[in-house]
Amino acid sequence: MNPFETLRFAFGGLAANKVRSGLTMLGVLIGVAAVIILLAVGNGSSQSVKDSIEKLGTNSLTISSGAGFGGGSSSSATTVKPLTVDDARALADPAAAPSIESVAPEVTTSSQTALYEGTSHDVAQVVGTYPAYFKASNSKVAKGDYFSADDVLNSRKVAVIGSTTATDLFGAADPVGKKVVLGGTPFTVVGVLETKGGTGFQDPDDILVAPLPTVQNAFTGFGSVNQILVEATSADATTPAQNEITTILMGTHGIKDANALDFRVSSQQSLLSTQSDTNRTFTVLLGAVAAISLLVGGIGITNIMLVTVTERTREIGIRKAIGAPKGVILGQFLAESTLLSLVGGGLGVVAGLIGSRFTIVGIKPVIIPESVWGAFAIAVAIGLFFGSYPANRAAALRPIEALRHE
Repeated sequence: MNPFETLRFAFGGLAANKVRSGLTMLGVLIGVAAVIILLAVGNGSSQSVKDSIEKLGTNSLTISSGAGFGGGSSSSATTVKPLTVDDARALADPAAAPSIESVAPEVTTSSQTALYEGTSHDVAQVVGTYPAYFKASNSKVAKGDYFSADDVLNSRKVAVIGSTTATDLFGAADPVGKKVVLGGTPFTVVGVLETKGGTGFQDPDDILVAPLPTVQNAFTGFGSVNQILVEATSADATTPAQNEITTILMGTHGIKDANALDFRVSSQQSLLSTQSDTNRTFTVLLGAVAAISLLVGGIGITNIMLVTVTERTREIGIRKAIGAPKGVILGQFLAESTLLSLVGGGLGVVAGLIGSRFTIVGIKPVIIPESVWGAFAIAVAIGLFFGSYPANRAAALRPIEALRHE
């Protein structure tokens, strides 16, 4: 029997039990679609984090308070001295830190309600800092301008707001020059930041940035700062800058032992590397979970083909009695199982590509091309593998026993 005849018989066998064949294909479809979508979600999550970190600038360093990992070494600090504005001033000394371009201490507070002419909006993050913050964090203005060092020195109530904050408070109107009341304190908007975008749980564009002493006076008090954002002179200077930061802060904090640091210095590159490793593991885990669906689909093919062989035992006996060789019977049932996985896999690819166009749990999936071809190829291979046992069983039937089957 030529291949075309084999395919014709295979199509006929599947068409004779449309519902059963359809349900089997559905199992394969779900497995293939799950692999494509879940791997796309993992890849999308990784890409989102990578974009967010890169938007901060490749030569940015963040200093935060607390024992743990500082300067790349394990810390055994028993007491923790908070970061202060004096620490930031020490880091800004070009003689002590020639690899540092600028320094911006930060205080932050969250969920402050802003009011403008009867419209209210809960600002996700309020930051008090220096003008150097904008360059170090790669935050550019779309309208207006940044506040100045003079605004900081005179504790002026001015602010630069994110695009989400601007839209929710002012709609289509230009916010520059208008006043918003934040926690009872009026701020004049001097600029609107460009949209950064993001697919995480916190919108980076829902922000209000004001001079450090103004935010301290209105919300946080004049104590410690949450973190210090440092910009190195170049991306290649981040390691020397990190060493300079460690040396200076060890002096200001009175630390003698480099293994007992009470602060942490992290670069965007190290964060990117760590996050990439984490997301790679996450993506592999999602793929493994989705692969279970393909395995279940393969077991379904085995079950259906065993039932098919049992139902068509008499037909197999007749065909063998009139001279059909073992290879023909084997080929026919292998063709049927492969067709089930082929059609189901093809529909799964379509479903996976369509499903990946939608945002899932706040993440925009990014298709991995290899996952599409890989999932489809595995689906076809599963059809061959899981269909081989029923096909062999059918081919091994003795004609006399098959003809006696009722």
